Amino acid sequence: MKSREFIIHPSAFIIPMNLERYSRQILFHGIGKAGQERLVTSHAVIIGCGALGSMQAEMLARAGVGKLRLIDRDFIEESNLHRQIMFDESDAAERLPKAVAAANRIARINSEVQAEPVVKDVNYSNIEELIRDADVVLDGTDNFEVRYLLNDAAVKLGKIWIYGAAVGAYGVQMTIRPGITPCLRCVFSEMPPPGTSPTCDTAGVILPIIATIASYQVTEAIKVLTGQLEKLHGSLLQFDLWQNTFTKLKMCERTSDCPTCQQRNFEFLSARSGQLATTLCGRNSVQITPASPTQIDFVRLAEQLCDIGEVSYNRFLLKLKTAEHEITVFTDARSIIKGTDDLAVARTLYARYIGA
Repeated sequence: MKSREFIIHPSAFIIPMNLERYSRQILFHGIGKAGQERLVTSHAVIIGCGALGSMQAEMLARAGVGKLRLIDRDFIEESNLHRQIMFDESDAAERLPKAVAAANRIARINSEVQAEPVVKDVNYSNIEELIRDADVVLDGTDNFEVRYLLNDAAVKLGKIWIYGAAVGAYGVQMTIRPGITPCLRCVFSEMPPPGTSPTCDTAGVILPIIATIASYQVTEAIKVLTGQLEKLHGSLLQFDLWQNTFTKLKMCERTSDCPTCQQRNFEFLSARSGQLATTLCGRNSVQITPASPTQIDFVRLAEQLCDIGEVSYNRFLLKLKTAEHEITVFTDARSIIKGTDDLAVARTLYARYIGA
């Protein structure tokens, strides 16, 4: 007969813990029985359920983290399947929302875990509420705007969040403890302008770098949730699996004039600092205007997009035509996405191809 214990959660309800299920994890000296008890009563929020987020969710569910809030605005496509390990061909055929499919899989993996799917576009109006009750927040996003938004909200609320990003065979990871470590804006003071950074849809990505970054993120999360903050690596980690390089950059002190963690000026939490997305009436199109207009290099952007679809440009605008959508990009990074009136879909396409 399986050995089970009942532990009391601080909120006063009783959670059964299957000692046999977690026996090998409990044997690991870094976790033990006390650590496992903490995991079972913990709440992690994952923002983005794509490549990184889906792997984070699977590992945390198997580790027995009691509650997972899974947030994503997108649905599953066939091109996701080579790297987004929670999903299969039937999910793509049904075009299920990623958050829903991830929660369904967790129910099959570990029925003791409460997986809450949230199909939403994360923005300034909802992010604080989405992470307010989290013990830790993991970054599974695919764009800089949401990361800077998350940084603002996490610093404001005092939530530890675990940054990670991967493209090609290159990835980075850092854990941010508000008030103790540098925040994202201490390290990257400005968000890269639209069209200047590669994305998985323009530069590709391989699964091994996803697994590497997600593994570091989840390990850091388990350290946080088991109360072993002294074990956090305290660095900015950089990996290039194709070039066989690994760099560990020790984080310095917080930047003295950081607008976020020093001045507590949470500009990304204001409507003025986020993307402005507007449905164009009667045109089946959405216009997206970035928070900070920039000068787009059409030559460079065309090179990034040439394998995605038909690309043409002049000195005024660039057009990308795919089977389902047409994206027109103007010199200031303002874009019109034709073929949808769904703001979340338009934001996803903008993040994929324009890279912000």
